Amino acid sequence: MIPYRVQAPYDWQSLLALIQTAFAHMDGRIDPPSSMHALTEADLARQSTKAEIWAISPDPKALPVACVVLTPKAHALYVGKLAVAKTHRGQGLARRLITLAETRARALGLPALELQVRVELAENHATFRALGFRKTAETAHPGYTRPTSCTFTKDLPPIRPKGPS
Repeated sequence: MIPYRVQAPYDWQSLLALIQTAFAHMDGRIDPPSSMHALTEADLARQSTKAEIWAISPDPKALPVACVVLTPKAHALYVGKLAVAKTHRGQGLARRLITLAETRARALGLPALELQVRVELAENHATFRALGFRKTAETAHPGYTRPTSCTFTKDLPPIRPKGPS
């Protein structure tokens, strides 16, 4: 399964359903609730014009089983809404999308990847550490006095040009 860039026209409902299903395990575990509850098909379509949305499907006509939203910032490529269907976890799809994000960051001249993980999701912290990320900050959602999210960063070493043999 090879990642492909999602652009209009696209079945935004299937992408939204993947994200909502993959993030459902957070309900009741995180406070405040996930922003995915407010996400709409129109939001995804709009994001696809400003950011890069990538998906993975078993074949081009099948529903997506993994996705990620990559948004350039001044200092890093932001990795958002990384989702893998429960039926396809453990197959390296998240790793494949992170590798793709690294490639895209380098192509955009960005030196790092950045993402946020809720404080309560320790298993996600471990996953991102295993993928080479390190925790660089804690932040609080508006109205909260305690940290609610952790920022993780993965610095990308520059690619060394190949010299003469």
